[in-house]
Formats: sequence, structure tokens, C-alpha cells
Amino acid sequence: MADTTSKSYFWKGFRDGSPFIFVAIPFGTLFGVFATEAGLNIVQTMAFTSTVFAGAAQFAALQLLQDQTPTAIILISALAVNLRMAMYSASLTPFLGAAPMWQRAIAAYLTVDQSYACSIVRFEKEPMMTVPQRMAYFFGSVTPITPLWILATYLGAVLGTRIPESWALDFALPITFLAMIGPMMRTFPHVVAALVAIVVSLLTVAIPYNLGLLIAGCAGMIAGAQAELIVAHRKVKA
Repeated sequence: MADTTSKSYFWKGFRDGSPFIFVAIPFGTLFGVFATEAGLNIVQTMAFTSTVFAGAAQFAALQLLQDQTPTAIILISALAVNLRMAMYSASLTPFLGAAPMWQRAIAAYLTVDQSYACSIVRFEKEPMMTVPQRMAYFFGSVTPITPLWILATYLGAVLGTRIPESWALDFALPITFLAMIGPMMRTFPHVVAALVAIVVSLLTVAIPYNLGLLIAGCAGMIAGAQAELIVAHRKVKA
């Protein structure tokens, strides 16, 4: 019975994650195109997208590579862009931390914006889910995205500059984040964290190598945590 329930949660996750394929495909294709324009061959492009598996960090690193930025700065900038993964991990740990190590290792690799957004909303809505059910849902949410992301990257690398600019594939990045952020703006701490991160990122946009994102991420986490403490304190008083 538990196995059947876990399977049902896997398919729930699959259904919830499926809409993101409409942005994963153009986003992945765009990365493949940019990678070939930057001088990477198909093997390098596919190794890049398969090992890093983080679109925003991939684009940031690729841009810096084109600018002939020192390797150390590229790595630091990519890590700064991917700082949100550390936030995602910390947020998911209370829900998935009791799972077997091998499952957590795979989940760490597959933690992307879409799988996190789907999972955290579901876990908070259904706090009585078991760990196997949560893990099944998590894997289900990323299953439709992962293979299509890699396939789209390959197609972009093969087609290269033959894709016309009129297709405007770069629309995928902002739409992806808007689709993920919207459902999460349900509590005061979430809104505070988002607003503070946005304001700080705008104020630090002039800092080179995307390091302003690192500062904005830290500021957002601190503000969100403080907002949670304020809300909890008010509940205790009430």
C-alpha cells in the first residue's frame, strides 16, 4: 500500500513538473546555441550541461568564459549564482533529510528551481506525507524536465546559429522564474525575502562578475529568517 501511495505521489510530481517543459526546452536550446557560439564543441557542451545542471549558473559561466575572465572568478561567480541551491537544500532538509543517503545524493544533483518550487509547495500543503512519498514526489517533479533539458541542449548545440533570432528563445529564463516565484509568495517571510533580495540585487548590479547576486541572496535569507522570527514571536504573544 505504501509503495502504491509513493507511486501515486511520483505521478503527482510528474504532472506538477510537466508545465515547466515549455520553458525548459527553449531554455536548454538557447544554452546549446550560446555554447556553440562561445566556441564549445558538442562534447564540451553536453558535459557542461550534464555535470553543472543549473541553467542560470551555466549561462553566467559561459558569459564570463567569452569575456576571458580568470577561471577562479568564473567558479566564484557560478557558485554565487547557484547559492540559491544551498537555500533550497536547507529548506528541503526537514522534509527529505531522513531519506537514505543514495536517494539524498541523487536528489542533490536533481535539485533545480523547478523541482524545489513544486516540492516545497506540496510538502507545506501536505505535512503528513511520509519521507518515501516526499521523495517520490520530488523525483516525479523533475523527471519530465531533466531528459528534455539535456536533449534541448544537444539540439541547440547541433543547430547552433541556424536558429533565427526572431524565435526569441531568451524569453524562457524570466518566464521560468516568474512561474516558480508566484505560487511561493504566500507568507510574509517569503515576500520579505524576495523584496529584500530584489532591492539589494539592483543596488549591487554594478559589482563585477555577478557577485552582487551573492550579496543579494544572503540579504534575502537574513531578511526572510528575521521575518519568520517576528511572525513566530507575534503568534506566541497572541
